Amino acid sequence: MPSSDTPKITLHWLERSRAQRILWLLEETNVPYEIKTYKRAPNQVAPPELKAVHPLGKSPVLTIGDMNLAESALIVEYLCEHFGPHLIPTKWKPGCEGKVAGESEAYMRHRYFMHYAEGSLFPLIFTWILANGIRNAPVPFFIRPITSRVSGYISTEYLDPNFATTFAFLEDQLASAPDGGPYLCGNAITGADILMSFPVMVILSEMGERGPKKQTFPKLFAYVDALKTSESFKRAVDKIVALEGEYVLI
Repeated sequence: MPSSDTPKITLHWLERSRAQRILWLLEETNVPYEIKTYKRAPNQVAPPELKAVHPLGKSPVLTIGDMNLAESALIVEYLCEHFGPHLIPTKWKPGCEGKVAGESEAYMRHRYFMHYAEGSLFPLIFTWILANGIRNAPVPFFIRPITSRVSGYISTEYLDPNFATTFAFLEDQLASAPDGGPYLCGNAITGADILMSFPVMVILSEMGERGPKKQTFPKLFAYVDALKTSESFKRAVDKIVALEGEYVLI
């Protein structure tokens, strides 16, 4: 929980970005914070003003006092450690404290999905976004067959098989979650679930025919439904609507 001497916290918020997860986490931890908003440039990239906050010019960035934190997983880890210990599973199995391989399954899942969300899952989604951009690029009509073929090749040879593996993997992880789930690490939401929320919600809401089907991956759909029931998630969505006029993932 935040204390009276907690430094000022500012979330540098870029519209339609992964900063949505950090806003949710701030709501979940009940830590006081401010939001500084940034609009995307006409070419849809982050504006140059963000480079004044962090040299890479990306969002999210969280300013705590005179410290700037970048990278979503680091921000989630830091906030959970200081303000949301309830979002971190118990580390050790009973009687195994401090032992190699003595960590609980829930804790190791939490650590794994903190890395998986950005290291494996989102790059796949970004490639899908890129392929769509190539397919829909405003090019002369005689170039369109080329861009369509390139996009189609990326989709059929890389995206489709990798997404099929990903959907099956997530469904299996949810089916085998400790205590029956419904979250990835057990029956309580964790920081890893909040980090995973953005990519899985994009998969379910934005991918259309290339996305998973509910009858084949029911636990994945139930997982997203469970995430959306969180009161802190609902508050975050309300704030996004207040900021942007609507709730849009990407």
